[in-house]
Parts: sequence; structure tokens; C-alpha cells
Amino acid sequence: MDLARRWFEHDGLRFSYLDSGGEARPFVALHGHLMEAATFAPLMEALAPDWRVIALDQRGHGFTSHAASYARSNYIADIEALFDHLYLEQAVLLGSSLGGVNAYQFAAGHPDRVTALIIEDIGAVVTDDISFILSWAGTYPTREALANQVGERFAPYLEDSFRQVPEGWRLAFEPSELVRSQQQLCGDHWKDFLRTRCPVLLIRGRDSRVTSQEHIEEMAERRPNTTLVTLSGGHIVHRDDPIGFTAAVLGFLDSL
Repeated sequence: MDLARRWFEHDGLRFSYLDSGGEARPFVALHGHLMEAATFAPLMEALAPDWRVIALDQRGHGFTSHAASYARSNYIADIEALFDHLYLEQAVLLGSSLGGVNAYQFAAGHPDRVTALIIEDIGAVVTDDISFILSWAGTYPTREALANQVGERFAPYLEDSFRQVPEGWRLAFEPSELVRSQQQLCGDHWKDFLRTRCPVLLIRGRDSRVTSQEHIEEMAERRPNTTLVTLSGGHIVHRDDPIGFTAAVLGFLDSL
């Protein structure tokens, strides 16, 4: 399967997305902070041809423009613009981390456009501080030097975001921008999470440092029509346990 990279303009920015194409039912995937659409390439392959998967490079990430603002309202408007650009009346929406909050907040405001939600390892309350990534800013002489600065814990997840430039190697995102984005992501979002009525699959990584099993279980208990699956791995479950993650997603989609 050849994934096509496509573009659209919105809010003065140029947005990039990957599209598996075809006439199948639409499935929109939203990555987390520090990552980009390419992280979902294996899932896109697994869901084809039964689903047309569109993975968005969200503002400030991947091949999409950097932005002046990373407010909650900006991210939600970006998703709406993607739906409008593709003439999507409805879609299943998958969100990982940042993308998960974006997904359930978009669904809260646009319930008629979301048929189901898959939320990967993010809670209804977000408190994480990612200011440690500020030390990753700048350009490095080699890819190895950049990987060493990012560190062995994060480098395997961020390889899609490594960019070669004339001066050397840098990250596709600007760390200071995403720290501001994370600050605006933090907060209590229970109202938005509980507002929708569509089917929801919650996926948590058993070793996640971002969510607790207790909190994700509370999310499943408080919201009707919600299923929880706990898989091996940490916060980026689709990378840590791709087989289990894909199986969980396929099983959920088959139940719709």
C-alpha cells in the first residue's frame, strides 16, 4: 500500500497528512506531542483496505507549519478543517496522548461527525510537564548526536521527527512551542470526555508513566458505552505493542 502525502491550508498554516486512499469507511488518526502522522503507518497498512485511514501532522509537528498559537481551540478547529477539506461527514477518530484529548474534545463539540473514539493512553485529567524537552532544541552535527541528546528512552519513538538540514540534524518540532502546547493541554477535561455517547475504546500501556490504571478505569466506569483494554508497554502503546494494539483496534472496529 502506498501512503499518499497530501496538504491543505487552514488558519494561515499548511497542513500535511497521510492518506491510505480508497472509498472505504474513514478513520482519522491523531498523534501525540513530539510525534507525527508517520507513527501510524503500520496501523494504516493493517486497516487497509477495509478502512481509509487519514493521519494528520498536527500543528507544529511533522511536515505541518509551526504555529503562533497552540490553544485547545486551535487543535479542535484544525480537525474540523481536515474533515471539511476531505468532505468527511463522519469518521472514527483515534487519538494518542495529545491526539486523544483532541479527539474527545472534537467529538464533544461535533458529536454528529464522530461515530466512535479510540483513546490511547491519556486521561480526562492531564497534569504532565514536558519542559525537559527544551534541552533538545537546536541543530546537531550528526544524527547520532541528536539521538544522544534526545536520549535512549525517547529516541526510538522520535526517529520519524529527525530532520536533516544543511547545517546538520534537528527535530521537526520546536521544543519550546510544544512545551507551551502541553501547558494548555493540562487541565480537567472530564466534562468533554463524558459529553459524548458514541462507542469508546480506551487503550492503556501497563507501564505508562502518563496515566494510572485507576484513572483509566474510572473513565471507563463513569462513561457508558466505553471499553478498556490494557496492553504491554508504556505510553506509546501502538509502538510498544503493535500486535496487541492492532488487534484491539480491529476488534473494536468489528463491533461497530
